[in-house]
Amino acid sequence: MANVFFKNDFDVLAWNYRGCSEEMNHQLRFYHSGATDDLDYVIKHVLSSGQYEAIHLIGFSLGGNLTLKYLGEQRDSVIAQLKKAVVFSVPMHLHSSCIQLSKPSNWIYSQRFLRSLKKKVIEKAKQYPELDTRNLKNINTLLEFDDQYTAPLHGFKDALDYYTQSSSIHFVSNIKVPTLIVSALNDPFLSSECFPLKDLKNHPNVIFEATPHGGHCGFVSFNENGVYWSEQRALNFIHSS
Repeated sequence: MANVFFKNDFDVLAWNYRGCSEEMNHQLRFYHSGATDDLDYVIKHVLSSGQYEAIHLIGFSLGGNLTLKYLGEQRDSVIAQLKKAVVFSVPMHLHSSCIQLSKPSNWIYSQRFLRSLKKKVIEKAKQYPELDTRNLKNINTLLEFDDQYTAPLHGFKDALDYYTQSSSIHFVSNIKVPTLIVSALNDPFLSSECFPLKDLKNHPNVIFEATPHGGHCGFVSFNENGVYWSEQRALNFIHSS
């Protein structure tokens, strides 16, 4: 995506979430699906250079949820230079998506996520010995991990409170910036609640496209230039008047 936009005369900034740059961040907190304060900080950092009159946001999966939640939170106060947004494969309803991801058919994916998250907690505990890791080996689901670590580390009561407060499904109706949401109907991670087609049908600023294929952030296309379908779709939307 960055390559396609760079070739079309855009400057591109791709940012890593806290603890995802192969260097552990120095605070006790991590990244999470509702951490729009970090996105706001990145946007304001870009604008502080005084070089840009227009900024567009593109997000995938968790990043898509962050993007939608951020735009909905801003409502009428959205930064003037923020012109458009495109998101793909968004788990807009986090609780049901977590249940979906934890189904036996998605075992290989959920275990991969869990291994990564547990590794981060172990690394974080080296910085903060008070972080209790004694029960880490007994956590077998993402919901259990969020209940014991994600939620309390970021000021939520429990996993359900975290999912409720962080799900972009509760913010998307407030979006005032032209926004495109694309999710595939064969995405193994997304629940039916992540496809609010009826609710967004007449939204003045948000377009929801449910494609028959694409999986989770797949959207490949076979062409001579090697550009993914999602890359071309995002470029077309942002170029459109």
